[in-house]
Amino acid sequence: MSSKSKLMATLCAASVLTGAQTASAGGHGEITVAYFLEWPMPFEYAKQIGTYEEELGVKINWVSFESGVKMSAAMASGDVQLSVSQGVPPFVVATSAGQDLQILDVAVSYADNDNCVVKSDLEIDKDSASELAGKKVAVPLGTAAHYGFLKQMTHFGVDVGSMEVVDMDPPDGAAAIAQGAVDMFCGWGGSLRRAKEHGNILLTGAEKTELGILVFDVTSGPAGWVAENSELVAKFLKITANANAMWADKTNHAKMLPLIAKDAGMDEAATADTMSTFVFPTVDSQLSATWLGGGAQEFMKGVADVFVNAGSIDSALNSYAGNVNTGPLAAAHDM
Repeated sequence: MSSKSKLMATLCAASVLTGAQTASAGGHGEITVAYFLEWPMPFEYAKQIGTYEEELGVKINWVSFESGVKMSAAMASGDVQLSVSQGVPPFVVATSAGQDLQILDVAVSYADNDNCVVKSDLEIDKDSASELAGKKVAVPLGTAAHYGFLKQMTHFGVDVGSMEVVDMDPPDGAAAIAQGAVDMFCGWGGSLRRAKEHGNILLTGAEKTELGILVFDVTSGPAGWVAENSELVAKFLKITANANAMWADKTNHAKMLPLIAKDAGMDEAATADTMSTFVFPTVDSQLSATWLGGGAQEFMKGVADVFVNAGSIDSALNSYAGNVNTGPLAAAHDM
């Protein structure tokens, strides 16, 4: 099965499930929230001390996922009500296929924590990137890593069609490059750190940003469920914003870091190192034109067009403005 066929099969499954009944916090007294392991964020401190359940008044089932694509499928089936730190590209892929999801906040910006790594013994860097033609690369399709891979190959003039692109979640891709089974890995977080032990990156986060390769995640949810539970969503976003503000004060790091590391499944040194490359925008910043006030919508359209041109998805929406809902975040701002 081709890379595009695999991605479209996932999308079709998600689309079919979009009409499935979703859980109601009010009706069931519990919600399920998706997140990533080895992706340390301030919200995990609040998660560990029970703030979300205490202030929301519902039981929360926290479930870890390997990719944002799988988060989309779980939200389509009704198994997940909110996804924390879903990548923008998988969100775009799902909504382009007709899934009615909404972005609720900007979870984190991380240009240095999502990248591609070339196997060391190939001795390929940005000055010799043309030599990647014909090479085998592990990429989690429909993710931020996939988008960054496509943009980087375009920048270097490498025909992706000449490469063997294998759809792998980051943990599997990191294992594959360690074993010499692939020539290049693309992914994030702990998997990226492990992959870098066996290779080198082509571009730094700053270099990618200069090329317009923005890398940020969002909190997302099914539009219907969000509409029915807007107050609960606003409270959820408020707790997250408070945790981010707490982390912004470095005097709180000693107290927060151990619990964040525990929740992320990492040691404290790796957690601190990872979070030092993260930016957690304030609510005011998120509501500005740079992010959810227009910038994110324009960026999503750009991501979709890149995927269409690469043959990864069939078509893009005319606009992604309808897939951003700032109502709950604005309400959280006023709480």
